[in-house]
Amino acid sequence: MHEPRSPPTFGYQTQMRLGNTEVRPLGGGIGCLLMIAISVIASIILTVVFNVIL
Repeated sequence: MHEPRSPPTFGYQTQMRLGNTEVRPLGGGIGCLLMIAISVIASIILTVVFNVIL
């Protein structure tokens, strides 16, 4: 048996399914911006550390 599909949603989608696993974002917009900021800062730090080692 197949699961019934949910109706199409407009705007922001709050859930995503991967197989039988449901994935929901944590933190909303603030969490998203925080992860982007952490990623950029970590990239800069790792680039500087890598260049100092070489």
